[in-house]
Amino acid sequence: MKKFCVFSGFLGAGKTTAMMALTKYYTAHIAPAAMISNDLGEGVTLADHRLAALSGVKADEITGECICFCHDVLRARLDAFFDAGCELVCSDIPGFGVGALEHVYHGLTAEGRAFDLAPFTVLIEPRSVEILRARDGGRRAGSSRPAGADDAPDGDMAHILRAQLMEADLIVLNKTDLVSPAQTAQALDFLAGAFPAARVLAISAATGAGLDALCEALRDGAASLRHPAIDYEGDALQGEMGSLSEYYLQYRALVCCDDFDGTAYLADIAARAQRAVAEAGGELPHLKLLAWSPDGDFGKADVLGVGRALVRTRAFARPCVDVAVVLNATAKCPPAALDAAITGAAEAASKEYNLEMTVFRHDCFGMGE
Repeated sequence: MKKFCVFSGFLGAGKTTAMMALTKYYTAHIAPAAMISNDLGEGVTLADHRLAALSGVKADEITGECICFCHDVLRARLDAFFDAGCELVCSDIPGFGVGALEHVYHGLTAEGRAFDLAPFTVLIEPRSVEILRARDGGRRAGSSRPAGADDAPDGDMAHILRAQLMEADLIVLNKTDLVSPAQTAQALDFLAGAFPAARVLAISAATGAGLDALCEALRDGAASLRHPAIDYEGDALQGEMGSLSEYYLQYRALVCCDDFDGTAYLADIAARAQRAVAEAGGELPHLKLLAWSPDGDFGKADVLGVGRALVRTRAFARPCVDVAVVLNATAKCPPAALDAAITGAAEAASKEYNLEMTVFRHDCFGMGE
């Protein structure tokens, strides 16, 4: 059996963590599996791909173009994994991935393929479910809300969320470790009622809960290859997509002392960037910060919104003297303002820690450009 699966979903839904957890679990319990990280930055080494490699996950990356429009490159990556014995390969898609069902799944089907398509999978976190419930007037009297839901955006990304979920064969509620069983049940009930064409299940990629059911769904299920009624060219959806910007920065930082705290350094950059984007009137759905030392030690931090607490995903195990750093972000912010916010944050934090930066990649552009 050879199967390919796309993981779509809103920024911060935990797609990378879920793909890593799925790949490890599937390999350990069923058959070899692998993952592909995909983004638009030209020639950029993605934080996701580097994280997967540092974590011992079989992985590859496609940069510079969405897999929607580079089927030859995608097929070459898939063939390499399948020829190496993998039975399941999953890939994410850049930005929000709306339209990937048509461009990837239907595109591969039209061209002919030597592998099967697993259910088109969309991940969502409980906080995003609350955005949709609030927008739909779906909040139930007396229901408790996840921490941070009250500071959620007021629905101006709801069109993207809904379009993603309408494409799904399989909707995966992730991060259930952050909410109560009752909140999980409410979210699943809402998703099943609002998107009846999809199967709905819950996991926690962080703890491993539900991975067995996810593996079974991908292994035994198949893509429906539906054509959902989505107005891809509509003003509302295009307006939201056109307001987004992508940011990439890759550099090396030389450390001047023996007690440099790489974890605190990443958190400092994240906090500065978060404040700067907020001051610019923007939203930062996801900023990924990853740094690693030559000995393989690494740390990771994430920003999941201007009003949310920073996430210290992984701490360095020891002080480091030489680190490579990758920052990837998608934001609702003009490119110039986003560039100034994140680049300024990295430069200010580096100056504070007396680090010397050598920049290898730096790019920022609007999704509508």
